[in-house]
Amino acid sequence: MVPAVKTALVPFEEAHAAAVLGWIRSPAEADAWASLGDRPLDVSLFAEWHRDPSVHPFTLLADGEAAGYGEVWEDRDEDEAELARIVVAPGLRGRGLGRRLTGLLAVEAWALGFGEIWLRVMPANAPALACYGSAGFVRAARDEEARFNAGQPRSYRWLRLESPAGGPA
Repeated sequence: MVPAVKTALVPFEEAHAAAVLGWIRSPAEADAWASLGDRPLDVSLFAEWHRDPSVHPFTLLADGEAAGYGEVWEDRDEDEAELARIVVAPGLRGRGLGRRLTGLLAVEAWALGFGEIWLRVMPANAPALACYGSAGFVRAARDEEARFNAGQPRSYRWLRLESPAGGPA
């Protein structure tokens, strides 16, 4: 049995950047995580991403140490949020921290006033699909998914989490 860890979601701090980038172990992972292609991993990525006021970055702490990273992207025009760039430290995967991180990011999105929350994932990323499914996300209808993928650099699996009646879960 895996021992329980104390988790907390905190606003991302620049001090976490090197640790988060260290979790990305290959160019394929970098591309799957953040569509980086051949772009080198550099902590300046975070400053670039976080300049956008609609991006809210967070770090998941487990027993006080950085264990995960994710963002909430606002889309006020569509009245929805997207959870993005979610990653868990490799040595901590398989312990439910991805589900916990996803759930806490959803709470942040609901706190921003969004009732509908989306995320996208590469269809071949079975561990992420399982994680998001266990967090309550369901696949978008195929026609909706096709519409969302129009104009994207690749086809994603789009997943939705709706706020239950009466507010966040």
